[in-house]
Amino acid sequence: MPKTTPFHQRTDALNQTRIWKNWSGYLVAPQYQYSISTEYYSIRNSVSLLDTSPLFKYRFSGSDSVALLRHALARDVGKCKIGHAQYNVWCDEKGFVVQDGVIMRVDENEFLLTAAEPALRYFRQIARTKGLNASTVQDVSEAYGILALQGPHTHNVISKLTDAATPLGYFQIAQTELQNRPVTISRTGYTGDLGYEIWIRSEDAIAVWDAITEAGADYNLTPVGTTALKMARVEAGLLLMDVDFESSRFAWVDAQRETPIELGFGWMFRNLQDDKRDFIGREAIEVEISRQTNRWTTVGLAIDWHDYERVHFKAGISPPKYELYREETMSLYRRGEAEWDYAGYASSFLFSSLLKKPIAIAKLPIDLATPGTEVDLELSVIKKPVNVLARVTDMPFFNPDRKTAMFPKTRQGDA
Repeated sequence: MPKTTPFHQRTDALNQTRIWKNWSGYLVAPQYQYSISTEYYSIRNSVSLLDTSPLFKYRFSGSDSVALLRHALARDVGKCKIGHAQYNVWCDEKGFVVQDGVIMRVDENEFLLTAAEPALRYFRQIARTKGLNASTVQDVSEAYGILALQGPHTHNVISKLTDAATPLGYFQIAQTELQNRPVTISRTGYTGDLGYEIWIRSEDAIAVWDAITEAGADYNLTPVGTTALKMARVEAGLLLMDVDFESSRFAWVDAQRETPIELGFGWMFRNLQDDKRDFIGREAIEVEISRQTNRWTTVGLAIDWHDYERVHFKAGISPPKYELYREETMSLYRRGEAEWDYAGYASSFLFSSLLKKPIAIAKLPIDLATPGTEVDLELSVIKKPVNVLARVTDMPFFNPDRKTAMFPKTRQGDA
């Protein structure tokens, strides 16, 4: 039987569609309302509230915790200051990505990490192999619920409950209280918008949920499901495991695996020459960077609207736009004399109602990865494959200033 999150008492009552999906063994709502657009636009125009409790959660502590994480993770956790968070990946010895996640440094030797797949045994095995016996790795997944508060008015809402969120910069954290319950707040999110993520003890979940929804009542706070979140993350250019890449742990062959460079994370290694760590996968990543041997890179695609219209009108139908989101492989071809010269593929496809155009996250070889390069994207129109013009573009597609903006150090609730 699927488990329920600490917030299920509230989310169950809100789920108008009565549709549930399995997320890591937990029941979650892909949407609460019949209109996904209503939920999506709460992320972009007001305030959304999402239960992300099914993420696996780990606590690292002890005097060897820094050494363990500096060896296990691709980015140097030692450079992550107390009160800061870091997006990171961990790789296998061949330099392929095992998983990604956000790690928070809550104290000198204490860290919290979220992951999409179980990783307890992985980190404990590294600690044993390296003799880092003064490190403790705990699975705290069931001890905490997590709420993602996202949207342009999220600061107005959370500042009614605490002053601690106001001074937070992007990817900074604070340990504080909401309704006299201890919480950890991070200035992070998976929407590419202004937002916060809140770790809450499971026994305090309902009380904190109620406090947040009450504080957000004047800002049209809307609980949202995972579908609206996924739509927003494509606009933000954020990758989703098992959609835009696979864990090397579960792949059968290297063609299914990807390196951080191939995922577009080369920025993680800009100062690798000054980083003396012996992290897992380092040797393979250094060779890949020096020899430029990555097989492809991850890019954004902007699909030409006129061509998109043309292929559908030619078939006698209107081009689909409304709530169009796909997680599927869509082939890409080089433009030229050969109509079907395979080049790569798109993994996520969205008609962005905000940007008024279809967009995609894709994999292309290096010679086609320059912004402005034209390729053909294969669509299925009435069961028939047709090509439409697409142009390589930088990601994110949507990157509002408010995502990283700082706020005056005055409490909104006192204004």
